[in-house]
Amino acid sequence: MSFKDIARLALAFTICLLWIVDTAMADTTPAGTIQEPNITGVWERYPSPFPEGDTGFEDLQPPGNGPDLKDPYASQWKAQAAKRQAALDAGTPLVDNSTRCLPEGMPTIMQAVYPIQILQTPGQITVLAEIFMQTRRIYIDQPFPAPDDLAPSYYGFSSAHWDGNTLVVKTRGVKTDVRFFEIPHSDAMTITEHYTLTKPDMLKLDISIEDPSYLKTPYRFTYEYKRNDKYRIGEYVCDASLTVFNPDGTVSVKVN
Repeated sequence: MSFKDIARLALAFTICLLWIVDTAMADTTPAGTIQEPNITGVWERYPSPFPEGDTGFEDLQPPGNGPDLKDPYASQWKAQAAKRQAALDAGTPLVDNSTRCLPEGMPTIMQAVYPIQILQTPGQITVLAEIFMQTRRIYIDQPFPAPDDLAPSYYGFSSAHWDGNTLVVKTRGVKTDVRFFEIPHSDAMTITEHYTLTKPDMLKLDISIEDPSYLKTPYRFTYEYKRNDKYRIGEYVCDASLTVFNPDGTVSVKVN
């Protein structure tokens, strides 16, 4: 046998071996394993969160029937809401986190008044919000830090797992001054989210907020989103230097 014949046999053997390895690796997925849905994309609320013909944030209302707060928190929350509405009607809005250019935090970021982008990668789901260019990280199959190690933050710590075709996310550790529609909460608040693709381009998010110190019953509501692959998340810079914070707690726009 010539050297060329030996070389040809060696090449054929190598190709055959590579094919066997590739086939074996392809067959390592257990039969019946469910492929995780792909929720990567740009998503916008559907229908729009704004009442028809309106585009102001002040038109937004708490979802569902609002929180079932204990007293005195219920009366305090309603009084603050009435005060804020009266200030808006008078053209003298009160200061809040948005006028101070602070992140929305959880769960407000998922309200998606402007589109959000979801990136699904191994071990992590990342939510990028256009408004204020916010970033939220959701860790897949990761345990919560010990309570002493869970530093309060705008988005808290989010741990998730797949339950069939549904992504289940639990979030704890949201700062107590980060409030969804100014609803008060304790540092023990837990937010549970269920993400489900109802159609290839439709995503449903069921949210439940539990906080026995403040809520009589869990606050539950649903957001729905429509995929928009043609939309590109833009730059949204909040410039607080243009805002005047008045001593009476109202805000106004600086006029040069």
